[in-house]
Amino acid sequence: MITAEVRDKYKPTIGIECHVQLRTKTKLFASVSNDARDANPNTLVTPLCLGMPGTLPVLNEYAVELAIKAGLAMNGTIGTRMKFDRKHYFYPDLPKGYQITQFDEPVVVAGWLDVPQKDGSTKKVEIERAHMEEDAGKSSHPDGSDYSLVDLNRAGTPLLEIVSKPDMHSAEEARAYARELYLTMKYAEVSDVDLYHGNMRFDVNVSVAKKGANELGTRTETKNLNSFKSIERAVLFEVDRQIELLEKGKAVTQETRGWDDAKQRTFTQRSKEEAHDYRYFPEPDVPPIQIDPEYVEELRETLPKLPPFMREFLQRNKIKAQQIEALFEEPRLVNIAFNVGSKHLKRVINWLLVDVRAFMADISFDWHNFSLSSAQLEGLDRLVAAGSLSSTGAKQVLEAMMTSEREPEELAKEMKLIQESNAGALEEIVDKVIEANPQAAEDVKAGETKAIGFLVGQVMKESKGKANPQMVNKILSQKLK
Repeated sequence: MITAEVRDKYKPTIGIECHVQLRTKTKLFASVSNDARDANPNTLVTPLCLGMPGTLPVLNEYAVELAIKAGLAMNGTIGTRMKFDRKHYFYPDLPKGYQITQFDEPVVVAGWLDVPQKDGSTKKVEIERAHMEEDAGKSSHPDGSDYSLVDLNRAGTPLLEIVSKPDMHSAEEARAYARELYLTMKYAEVSDVDLYHGNMRFDVNVSVAKKGANELGTRTETKNLNSFKSIERAVLFEVDRQIELLEKGKAVTQETRGWDDAKQRTFTQRSKEEAHDYRYFPEPDVPPIQIDPEYVEELRETLPKLPPFMREFLQRNKIKAQQIEALFEEPRLVNIAFNVGSKHLKRVINWLLVDVRAFMADISFDWHNFSLSSAQLEGLDRLVAAGSLSSTGAKQVLEAMMTSEREPEELAKEMKLIQESNAGALEEIVDKVIEANPQAAEDVKAGETKAIGFLVGQVMKESKGKANPQMVNKILSQKLK
């Protein structure tokens, strides 16, 4: 066990490589479906995916467009020329024996993200590059069997590999960067970012060195992490593992490691390859591409609103950071909030985060039936603010609004939830209740606080639940001073 005192002698350095699956209908170089989630093994393949002789790749133009938009969303510099290369290595699920990727002329040559931290500050993490490449297939190893299975449905899927600079120095910073990158790709609408199905996968490079050292320590790369929690825990484990080795006078081996989620530890997979081990050379069947700066600017104009812009708007309206980050999990709810007037925003945010999310969590929830709008929520808030609808009644109307385009006042009237807020009408009912309950009225005058609750209840009963309780309280207090 590494103590805090020993840990404090070292400085961790972390960089993250993230593979983002681009949201295209077809693969990067073949006209076959890109969505392998529910497909039977080896059904979404072409001769090219199988590495058959004589097959030629044809570049998916839309994948290039999405890669450029992803780069712009990361404040990136888009190269004016990009080319593809062959990266040679042997995997059973890579039939060609090489992967088509980008080596020295990637689509995105630099970028950065401002990453929110827990203390409210932001940390700038620079992006070294982002390059396009095709995915390999998938190997599985059935328990207790002496064979492996290969599924090539994923072979050729278009990926954007985003490589950060080693700008992070704690597990918490690594987790925050991964989440901000996830949100950026999600809101730029370039990927489905489905972590469960591997639409985003993270490889985490970790090294430690004594504080004040002139050089970084030997790094390890932990592959294929698919949750923010596993990124944080893998970094914590790997930092302590490397510190323990150094404290014992042993060397850290540069290697590729895996993450065992059940045991919460990393494990050795293979020695780490260098670039020359892959024998890169230009892909002869895909010509280099000139990227027109005017085309890039046209794509910039099509970018949706991104998390930093949304975050600034919500912060300006005094929405708490924790609420903002929770809201970001569902872009459709963020867009609803963004189009709500500032004076209505706080109550609307609470409805979205509590009631609407609870509705979405229901097993029968279907986005096709969801019709809630910003205008409806503003109307609902006006009813509550005017005292025409109680907070309980508002929730009932809100539930009906989620699958209806009708106005909240119309729904509230139909559901008999509109409160009586006419002072004259309420005074008549209050006078009648005071006359019918003289002892309770005297108790209120004598300072008995429970008695006023009884009288409010009687007024609510007399009004058949339609009286505004706040106004009733106020009128009773004035009359029974």
